[in-house]
Amino acid sequence: MTLITPMEDTSEEVATKTVYSANPLAEQVYQLLKQDIFNFRLFPGDRFSETDIAQHYGVSRTPMRDALFRLLREGYLEVGFRRGWKVSEINFEQLDQLYDLRIVLELASIERIAVSPPPHAGIDEMKAVWCVATETRESEPIVMFGMDENFHRGLVAATGNAEMLRVHNDVTERIRIVRRLDFLKPHRTSATYDEHSTMLNLIDRGKLAEATILLRAHITQSKLEVRKITLSMLAAARDSKLPFVT
Repeated sequence: MTLITPMEDTSEEVATKTVYSANPLAEQVYQLLKQDIFNFRLFPGDRFSETDIAQHYGVSRTPMRDALFRLLREGYLEVGFRRGWKVSEINFEQLDQLYDLRIVLELASIERIAVSPPPHAGIDEMKAVWCVATETRESEPIVMFGMDENFHRGLVAATGNAEMLRVHNDVTERIRIVRRLDFLKPHRTSATYDEHSTMLNLIDRGKLAEATILLRAHITQSKLEVRKITLSMLAAARDSKLPFVT
């Protein structure tokens, strides 16, 4: 499964990608490592050496170290003096806090949008994506994941508040390891279309109370679904770890 990053890039992300574009091998190794973390082939708590993992991916230590330190900055890896590298544990308490922060940001965004006079920036464009006939809806989980991130990012972007958007982008990146699993079950796709389209229509009509109730329930249900799937995948993945980890 190919990893995608569906959000539009922030200035910091553009700068990072510009650096890594000068070393395409480091970018390739970064994507492979991140995919192995996301698919639990590199399991939470696993330890490994730079030498072993460089040999596994068939690359020199320079691009490998570039990729490792990038994942360290993003919170997916830890490193200790003379202890080597470790895959970060999934901290569900922290994830719950990040989901709560996401709800606060998006509720504030809806309030700003709903009280402003129409037309509401970006809402019509989002309605063209989500207020569609059932037979034209997307069904591919990876594509849906990208569309869903763009929807929620679009709510915050519509406020015009760059600092709110920066924080929201950071939250989105930090919960992505579990949130990307939300569309593995078809019923989550249909529910997302229904709830997104209803939410957009409520915002457009200035029905703030109804829109905020729906948004809170929508994100809370997503959080519960991805936790359940993550725990199931962790249990199933214990025997499929990469051979060099301890």
